Amino acid sequence: MAIVRNKDSRFAIILKIVSIFLMLFSLIMLPPAVIALIYRDGGFRAFMLSFVAAFGSGFVIWLLFRKIQMKLRTRDGFIVVVLFWSVLGLYGASPFMLAPQLEISFTNAVFESVSGLTTTGATIITGIDKLPHSILLYRHLLQWLGGMGIIVLAVAVLPMLGVGGMQLYKAETPGPVKDTKLTPRIAETAKALWYIYLGLTIACALAYSFAGMNLFDAICHSFSTIAIGGFSTRDASLGAYNEMVHVVAVFFMLLAGINFALHFSVWRQKSVRVYLVDSEVKAYLSVLFAAGVIATLTLYFSKTYPTFLDALHHAVFQTVSIGTTTGFITADYSVWPAFLPVMLLFISFIGGCAGSTGGGIKVIRFMILVKQGVREIKRLIHPNAEVPIKVGNVAMQPRVLEAIWGFFAAYVAAFSVILLLLMLTGLDQDTAFSAVAACMNNLGPGLAKVREHYADINDTAKWILGFAMLLGRLEIFTLLVVLSPVFWRR
Repeated sequence: MAIVRNKDSRFAIILKIVSIFLMLFSLIMLPPAVIALIYRDGGFRAFMLSFVAAFGSGFVIWLLFRKIQMKLRTRDGFIVVVLFWSVLGLYGASPFMLAPQLEISFTNAVFESVSGLTTTGATIITGIDKLPHSILLYRHLLQWLGGMGIIVLAVAVLPMLGVGGMQLYKAETPGPVKDTKLTPRIAETAKALWYIYLGLTIACALAYSFAGMNLFDAICHSFSTIAIGGFSTRDASLGAYNEMVHVVAVFFMLLAGINFALHFSVWRQKSVRVYLVDSEVKAYLSVLFAAGVIATLTLYFSKTYPTFLDALHHAVFQTVSIGTTTGFITADYSVWPAFLPVMLLFISFIGGCAGSTGGGIKVIRFMILVKQGVREIKRLIHPNAEVPIKVGNVAMQPRVLEAIWGFFAAYVAAFSVILLLLMLTGLDQDTAFSAVAACMNNLGPGLAKVREHYADINDTAKWILGFAMLLGRLEIFTLLVVLSPVFWRR
C-alpha cells in the first residue's frame, strides 16, 4: 500500500505543477482581451472565455492537490515538461476556435497553437493582413512565451510555492549541455535568463520602431524575432517592410540564435570578447557566412535580382532567417534557382546554438559530429594515434560523444518515420520532406505545398506535424523517453 500511495503522491505533485503552469498560461489571454476592447475587433469574448476555462481548470486541480509537498525526481520533470507543452497546446487553441473572425476547426486551432508555443511559425491561417489585432498579438505572445519556455519562467516562482525547479530546468532547457547554471540557484538562473530575454525583446521593439514599423507591429515582431518564431502581422512577412527593418531583423535573429548563457556572460563581464572566443559562436557565424556568400553569388550570376546589392540583401536575410530557424521571409525563396532552396532548408538542420531559442540539431552537436568524422579518418591513417575531440580547449568525454550520436540517430529515425507517415497520408515527396524538416527544426515555411501556409494539407498530416513540432522543441529525447515503456517500469 505504501508503494501505491507513493505513486499517487507523485502523480498528484505532477498535476499540481501542471495546474500552476496552466493558471500562469491563462494570463496571456488578458493582453489580447484588452487590445480587443481598444480596437473593438470582436475578440474580447473569445479571450475571456478562454481565460476562464484555462485559469478555472488549473485552479480546480490546484485546490485538489495544494497540500501535496514532494521533491521532484528527474523522471518527474520529463513528465511535467511533456504534459506542459501538450496541455498548453490544447488550451492555447481555444481563442482560435472561439474567435468569430476565424471559424477554424479544432485540428487547425491546435496546429496553430502548438506551432506558436514551439516557435515553429507554421500557420494554417490565410489573410493575416485582415486578422483582428487581438488575434495577431495572441499569436506572437504564444511564440514569445514558448521561445524561452514558460517552464523556465515558472521555475523562478515555484520555490515560493514549495516546489523545486532544477529537474524541470534540466528537462526543458535546449542543448546538449544541461547542467550548466548561470547562477548558483536555479530560481536566479531562470530570472537571469528572463531579464536577458526581456531586455533583448524591448531593444528589438525599439529598433523596429525606429526603422519604420508602427508600434503595434514593432512589439509583435520583436516577440517573434527574439523567440526565433517567425509569425508576422502581414501576409508578406517582413517583405512588407523597408530594408532598415530587414537589417534590424538580421541583427536580432543572429543574437537570438546565440547561447543565452553567453549573453549573460557578456553582460556580467561587460565585454563582447566572450562571443569572439566561443567556438560554437564562431562555427555558427561561419556556417551562415558561407551559406550567405553562396546564395548571394548564385542569385547575382543567375540574374535573379538586377543588382548585386539586391542579391546580397535577400540572400543574407533568407540565410540568417532560415539558418536560425526563424522563418521570416522577404522573398519567395522556394522559386530561387538551382540548389538554393534545398541548401537553405538543409542549414536549418544545423539551427542555432545550444541554449538559444533556435531549433535544429544545434551548432555544438554539428561541430562535434564533424570533428568525430575527421577523427575517424585520421584513425584510418594512423590506427594507434590518440586523437581527442576538443571544443575550445576542452576535450569531450566519451559519454558526451555517445549522447550526441544517440541524439543524431534518434533524430534521423524520427525524421524518416514521420516522412513516411506524411507520404502515407497522400502528401507528395517534396511537400512531405520540407514539412518534416520545417516542423522538426521549428522553422515554419517549407517548400512545395507548404511554402506559404499549411492550410491545404490534410488533417492527419497536421496532427503528425504537430507531434513533429513538439519532438523538435523538446529535442527528441524528452518526448521519446516518456513514450518509452522502459520509462514506466519500476
